[in-house]
Amino acid sequence: MIYEGKAITVSMIEGDIAELRFDLQGESVNKFNRATLEELQAATVAIAANDAVKGVLLTSGKDSFIVGADITEFGSYFAGPEETIVEWLGYANSVFSALEDLPVPTLSVINGVALGGGMELVLSTDIRVMADSAKIGLPEVKLGIMPGFGGTVRLPRVIGADNAIEWICMGNEQKADKALADGAVDAVFSADTLRPQALEMLKSAIAGAINWQQRRAEKTAKLTLNTMESMMVFETAKGFVMGQTKGHYPAPITAIKTMQKHCSMSRDKALVVESKGFATLAKTTESQALIGLFLNDQLLKKKAKEYDKIAKPTNMAAVLGAGIMGGGIAYQSAYKGTPILMKDINEAGIELGLNEANKLLSRRVEKGKMTALKMGESLNRIRPTLSYGDFGAVNTVVEAVVENPNVKKAVLAELEDKVSDDTIVTSNTSTISIDLLAADLKRPQNFLGMHFFNPVHMMPLVEVIRGSKTSAEAVATVVAYAKKMGKTPIVVNDCPGFLVNRVLFPYFAGFAALVRDGADFQKIDKVMEKFGFPMGPAYLLDVVGIDTGVHANEVMAAGFPDRMKADYKTSMEVMFENHRYGQKNGVGFYKYETDKKGKPKKVVDEQAYELIKPVVAAATEFDADEIIARCMIPMCIEVARCLEEGIVDTAAEADMGLIFGIGFPPFRGGACRYMDTVGLSSFVALCDTFAHLGKLYEPTDRMRVMAANGESYFPAAANAAVTTDSAE
Repeated sequence: MIYEGKAITVSMIEGDIAELRFDLQGESVNKFNRATLEELQAATVAIAANDAVKGVLLTSGKDSFIVGADITEFGSYFAGPEETIVEWLGYANSVFSALEDLPVPTLSVINGVALGGGMELVLSTDIRVMADSAKIGLPEVKLGIMPGFGGTVRLPRVIGADNAIEWICMGNEQKADKALADGAVDAVFSADTLRPQALEMLKSAIAGAINWQQRRAEKTAKLTLNTMESMMVFETAKGFVMGQTKGHYPAPITAIKTMQKHCSMSRDKALVVESKGFATLAKTTESQALIGLFLNDQLLKKKAKEYDKIAKPTNMAAVLGAGIMGGGIAYQSAYKGTPILMKDINEAGIELGLNEANKLLSRRVEKGKMTALKMGESLNRIRPTLSYGDFGAVNTVVEAVVENPNVKKAVLAELEDKVSDDTIVTSNTSTISIDLLAADLKRPQNFLGMHFFNPVHMMPLVEVIRGSKTSAEAVATVVAYAKKMGKTPIVVNDCPGFLVNRVLFPYFAGFAALVRDGADFQKIDKVMEKFGFPMGPAYLLDVVGIDTGVHANEVMAAGFPDRMKADYKTSMEVMFENHRYGQKNGVGFYKYETDKKGKPKKVVDEQAYELIKPVVAAATEFDADEIIARCMIPMCIEVARCLEEGIVDTAAEADMGLIFGIGFPPFRGGACRYMDTVGLSSFVALCDTFAHLGKLYEPTDRMRVMAANGESYFPAAANAAVTTDSAE
């Protein structure tokens, strides 16, 4: 044994080959932390000092190779000044460069996932081979940063600047065939032949059959682009990325500028440029927000694992009410492997539901994401029925009938007699109280809400709504089923609108009051889209459905009349009265035409302005900051209320609910992160400037105390943004 640590061992194999093996003790995956970097440094020194070593084989003792840097460890570096970050990266890069500079050929055996720092490590070796099932990539931009362990330096020199820009700026995991085609790896083998084939390649390099010295020289030298080529590659890329990100995400642009700046430099100087670019990004609010989202997601996964301990399996599901929503739920369940009964009261409903599932599956086949055989298998998991005949064998039922409490209560009462005593029954309701629906049920402990968002196949969130009598086992079972369906479940307590709709409608109220006061709804949409929302409030209401919006708004007004009951006729009500329901019937705030792809295209409709004239003031110009404040303040305060009332457990879950449920701008991190970024004292002061608009703009007492005490919704360490690459 040449070296032995807790994460890395080095031993001699095949006589003269040193196998450097990553196998981090006590962890399910390998990841870079400070201790691992120190061990890699020590292992490299030991290899360099051993004259018997003729080649180095890098391997993993786990199913993955290295998943990236430990996202929980590096907070102290990110919280400090940029100089501290640059110094830390300088140390890490000296370790990687020492490995790259070993006087013998080096080869990485990528048996599984190699992301972020894991991929940057393999780039520092001379030869790379991977299993056909493995994936590699540099996902740092998804955390608001960029590669910092040499990724922007080595990758362009290995696969060319164009390909490197795509890999780094998209941040996607790349499959083996793509990695081989682009030149990121030298060979791809089946998992069972990977190691012996890798050994043969390394022996060839040792024997001189593979010119590893030339490979290394190209990787550590300047990028071979002349001035004109460099300008065309990088300037074109900057223009494209800016168009895609609209300037909200600085990481991809900074990565391109960094590569452009250091392309004429050799490795060591280029690494310094990369470190400075990384440090600049690490201090941005965008990186703090995106890293915060990553940590929030880890919290959700951790909570889901806790629920798994008491969850009952859902081996057979059912959905009541076919149609578009029921068909979407059936599709999602079947596609992810859980058989599902789809019941409706007539053949027309069944046909609509099956058509929806078939359409969604067909699209996957058309895009090459699914074979026709797999599509057939998925469709076979959907069993349409007009009766309750097989419901005795169902583990979990999703009721998805019309959003009417009387209809739902009648259906649920009938259903309860058709299922077993252990069956978990859920309602896909967006606003109706779970306790109200459970009032007449015989087994309220087995009943709760399971709120899917439309369209089901695209929206990642499922709100799991706990009623006052819902059992922990029932909650856990539905969380597990939602997760099995590929969704992100967030558990909330019962109240009007639950979490997402409860905080969304104050946002709509802010919009409605702006229109009342003379603001142009088109301008409001443009301002809020520039703020980062995928669509402004008027457009969103059209997409949701004006009729749906009016119904939900009535529920909110009844539940929270002190702040959500309008004392004036809103523009949304005018649209509803004139049967302008949005996209569903072609007219709302906008009118909709079909584009070349058969999708609805929004166009301006002057009639909408004529219709709302009686309920709005004379046209008034509002600046962007006031529009943002009047829309965002009510939403943010309502999120704070939900936290204080225990509707949602944590700020992390609240923020993830908004990101996944309403498209809150990810680079802003969610409402709680947004308030932290503004600063609670500043946010409360801003609220007070709009106090004349009513209780929707009135901060809670707890918010005022937090502001006075300098508190935030996330701990200071989390706000400081903690990490580098991808982690488990």
